[in-house]
Amino acid sequence: MSPLVQPTGPAHTRILSVGASRGDLVVPNDDIIGPIDSSDEWIRQRTGIITRKRASAEVLAVDMAVAAGEEAILRSGLDRSEIDGVIISTISNVAVTPSMASLVAHRLDLTPAAAFDISAACAGYVYGVGQADSLVRSGTCKNVLVIGSEKMSDLIDPTDRSISFLLGDGAGAVIIGPSDHTGIGPTVWGSDGSKWDTIRVTNTFNEYREAAGEIAWPTLRQDGQTVFRWAVWEMAKVARRTLEESGIAPEELAAFIPHQANMRIIDEFAKQLKLPESVVIARDIETQGNTSAASIPLAMHALLEEHPELSGGLALQIGFGAGLVFGAQVVELP
Repeated sequence: MSPLVQPTGPAHTRILSVGASRGDLVVPNDDIIGPIDSSDEWIRQRTGIITRKRASAEVLAVDMAVAAGEEAILRSGLDRSEIDGVIISTISNVAVTPSMASLVAHRLDLTPAAAFDISAACAGYVYGVGQADSLVRSGTCKNVLVIGSEKMSDLIDPTDRSISFLLGDGAGAVIIGPSDHTGIGPTVWGSDGSKWDTIRVTNTFNEYREAAGEIAWPTLRQDGQTVFRWAVWEMAKVARRTLEESGIAPEELAAFIPHQANMRIIDEFAKQLKLPESVVIARDIETQGNTSAASIPLAMHALLEEHPELSGGLALQIGFGAGLVFGAQVVELP
């Protein structure tokens, strides 16, 4: 019997390009404070959000994924035939199956690329980057399109004070491909299912169906204080571990791109990590809101638009959210 052949790939990968698509509507705090009996000042102080982007009713998460993916492809300079993998992280696809990734691959003319969705909420993009890095280095794929795409406004209860005012809509995309040097460090990831119900939907689809629609459509809720404490203290440890495993000191970073969950969490992160002033910190949440799996690539896109000189520098990216799940890498900015 002949021995099985196992493919091998390049020793290193990097992010070749980044693309973005943001909701077409600008929603200021004043537009949402009535139903939650709040104020613009309360939202700004608690979250740092001034406005958030949301998508019109006719714009779906898949539409934003296609737009972000198209920009990433064009910026990469690759022929579409060279992209043979599509990974999408989303918790807001309107269909449980088939995958959003398969439709996006078709609409971007990437057929017959392998395509699948992952569900890791706000850490999903980082999970996707980790998988794409492994797929390319193993020789399974040549280049992989990774997208985080969310229409979080579909999961909002306008009267909910725990998370609804945080959420925005958008998609961010990157292409992971071969490199002659290490452009993506080790992925540090994990989960803590003991806090499974800390960020959750109000009820399951089965409960909704069995009640014949008499109970509310499933919408998001969170235990804000638990999430805040976990994010600040436990995720700071993950961030430090990621730097250590990557062999990078904080002062060697050009940028810090955390999940855009809350400005207070971002600021506390920077303090815990003792980041020097030379490190540019992504604060896209101020005008975009929290877009779950899309937030890190959207923040990367915005950062490079504002600071093109950061291109080629190192960035620490970390995602964390429902599950509870987390993931982080040090990456070279495209």
